[in-house]
Amino acid sequence: MLDIKFIRENKEIVQAGAKKKLIEIDIAKLIELDDERLKELKEVEDLRSEVNKVSNSIVAEKDPNKRNQAIEEMRAVKEDIKAKEEKLKTIMDEWQKMMLQVPNVPDMTVPKGKGEEDNKEILTWGEKPKFDFIPKDHVELMIKLNMVDFERGVKVHGFRGYFLQNDGAELSWAVWNYAREFFSKKNFKTFIAPSIVRKQNLFGTGHLPGGAEDIYQTQDGDYLAGTAEVPMMGYHSNEIIPKEELPKRYLAFSPCYRREAGAHGKDVKGLIRVQEFFKLEQLILCEANHEESVKFHEEINRNYEEFLESLGIPYRRLEICTGDLKAAHVKSYDTEAWIPSQNQYRELSSASYYHDFQTRRFGIRYKDKEGKLRFAHSLNSTAAATPRILVAIVENYQQADGSVKIPEVLKKYMGGKDLIK
Repeated sequence: MLDIKFIRENKEIVQAGAKKKLIEIDIAKLIELDDERLKELKEVEDLRSEVNKVSNSIVAEKDPNKRNQAIEEMRAVKEDIKAKEEKLKTIMDEWQKMMLQVPNVPDMTVPKGKGEEDNKEILTWGEKPKFDFIPKDHVELMIKLNMVDFERGVKVHGFRGYFLQNDGAELSWAVWNYAREFFSKKNFKTFIAPSIVRKQNLFGTGHLPGGAEDIYQTQDGDYLAGTAEVPMMGYHSNEIIPKEELPKRYLAFSPCYRREAGAHGKDVKGLIRVQEFFKLEQLILCEANHEESVKFHEEINRNYEEFLESLGIPYRRLEICTGDLKAAHVKSYDTEAWIPSQNQYRELSSASYYHDFQTRRFGIRYKDKEGKLRFAHSLNSTAAATPRILVAIVENYQQADGSVKIPEVLKKYMGGKDLIK
């Protein structure tokens, strides 16, 4: 959520930012509504002040007639307050709804575009494997190697269900353990985070009100998070963090759930687009400084690239354009791995920064050196998401006989063997 003071003082910038993101919001209407909110709020506060004065005068008044008259006057004022409070509540509800719809302002360096086709490739790494045979896709490879069971997955879970088994499960554990070791060396504090969260946490991160169709809801009214970013941002909600403790650097593991409601017909086979998965997430809370946010954004994105490089997986970095940038994001990178069977790159990671858009909603603050309370800045990036990364590993390391070489850095987590066969 943007600060209403910032919106009022920069209405043209905020309106232009929404237009770049292809989000419809009438900032002029919001400011008119805010004017009305402030007017009604002042009237209510003035009437409450009047009630206090009358109450004091009643206590001091010794004449019974005057006291009764003052009581009647106070009763009328209270009725007036009640009516105005109801009107103010209606205005506040509409105001809050509009405020939640105002998107974050994209950074000036974000490329202009209408959709994902306009995302900008800014670097590639690694040599794509050259096979002297027709490469198989991960579905065929993993089924033949008894690494996955899709039929029973569908029987138990339904559409997009799967069981990782044998070396499929072991490879997933190997990735988790290696990722935990790799990112822990980057000075992160490790967590296992809950996946069941209260609704306000999804509003806090910006996953709601938009994106509701992709979120699972429980019968109790709670939600299943699609990333550990959600519970980890809630971890410090309504807290004042000592300045000397910033930046907070967290590496969180959790099950993740996404309905993939808008993805019917996309990747209907295999492990690229599933509804239940596991992920390690990097998250940083830092001082309210743009340069700090940019620095940490580059760092956490580079962390993931180094992780892929250590696995020997070719990738490219995409700078997300304005039309594909999510409402809460100031700037985002996607890291896409090379998938041989599809002859294209596919997303494995996203790294984003938000300024105080999320922390303002969560009430996460700190005191600056002048003692003034400031909202912290937040950033996050994927550290490792399974099973999708298994697709890249299996396909890039496949052999002519259908076996799969194990990346060097994962061998110690796979019992020291070289091949899955």
